[in-house]
Amino acid sequence: MSTLAVNRAQYEAQAVPLDRIDVSDPKRFQDDTVWPYFERLRKEDPVHFCRDGMFGPYWSITKYRDIMAVDTNHKAFSSEAGGIIIVDRNVGERFPNFIAMDPPKHDEQRKTVSPIVAPANLANLEGLIRSRVCTILDSLPRQESFNWVDKVSIELTTQMLATLFDFPFEDRRLLTYWSDVATTFPQAGQPIDTWEKRDAILAECLAYFTRLWNERINKAPGSDLISMLAHSPATRNMQPREFLGNLILLIVGGNDTTRNSITGGLWFMNQNPDQLQKLRNNPALIPSAVSEIIRYQTPLAHMRRTAVQDAIVGGKRIREGDKVVMWYISGNRDEEVIENANSFIIDRKNPRQHLSFGFGIHRCVGNRLAEMQLRILWEEILRRELDVKVTGEPVRVPSNFVHGYSSLSVRISA
Repeated sequence: MSTLAVNRAQYEAQAVPLDRIDVSDPKRFQDDTVWPYFERLRKEDPVHFCRDGMFGPYWSITKYRDIMAVDTNHKAFSSEAGGIIIVDRNVGERFPNFIAMDPPKHDEQRKTVSPIVAPANLANLEGLIRSRVCTILDSLPRQESFNWVDKVSIELTTQMLATLFDFPFEDRRLLTYWSDVATTFPQAGQPIDTWEKRDAILAECLAYFTRLWNERINKAPGSDLISMLAHSPATRNMQPREFLGNLILLIVGGNDTTRNSITGGLWFMNQNPDQLQKLRNNPALIPSAVSEIIRYQTPLAHMRRTAVQDAIVGGKRIREGDKVVMWYISGNRDEEVIENANSFIIDRKNPRQHLSFGFGIHRCVGNRLAEMQLRILWEEILRRELDVKVTGEPVRVPSNFVHGYSSLSVRISA
């Protein structure tokens, strides 16, 4: 973003009356101008009520400790009462899934899929991930520009998803497509411009997976996610909309978060060549760098809760029924908790101190798998001494939920 655009965003963030700040506008995430609004809220009104938001009235929780207080208090702040995103559940059709459930049903369904990312299974997957990373990196064009998002970020994560679902490998890009559709807020002028169109595409996703479900349920239990869902007492009697909801959760969770951290990591290293050189000089910093990439990117910008009882957060009284939005992307830049939070520093003292995976009962179940994919990718980039230069500004997606990219043009030297 140009200096002029940065200055304009900073001016506008200070000029707007505090009570009229609405950080939910997806355009601010697409043009990367949301940062000064969050900075102002953290300083002046960290628990901020927006009465006339684009997606209705809501509370913005923008500081690290306040976000943790909400995230770890599932008795007062429900995922099930209103869903997990700022869009209200009655806008378009909503599909139940375990991250948008409260105990005990949440716990039972989460337990069903958690073996896929158990330590033993991750150890079994490491060799496969490394071989795929090597194949992808070795096949990249040299001395010509290409889209890193498409050829690396999407390809690696989609191959991983196909493995986890035991999904037909030749159709794996459908998983990316469905993930993108599921996280799209329909807008005029966009390919998905109505909720009806979005739901029709997701119905195709359901039909495809239903065929796979019917195959797996008549076989001995397997180690893939569909088989786990089909054979578990907690999930085998799901209605179609709930099955689709959990599919979307697993696809988005396994795709968007890792995919956008892969892209963000390369962008940050190019923007901070001193940190890239530090990593080249000391590859032992890779695990720390991975955590810093995930913090700095914050691949899911927010999670929403609904108050099911009155509660006090940051000195403000939140009433039963209020919509509460935890802006992880803002909490990860809170300098009261994270020193030099606006700087990308790969050798921090506490690199895993971030909010990107959430806290409490809804903490990301696949966080270790995401970290492992990023670690292996950077190990192989360094081993090959690949000089990957960004050749243009990233193109970001217009979403206040998935903090991601659709394109990043790069060039690799011979």
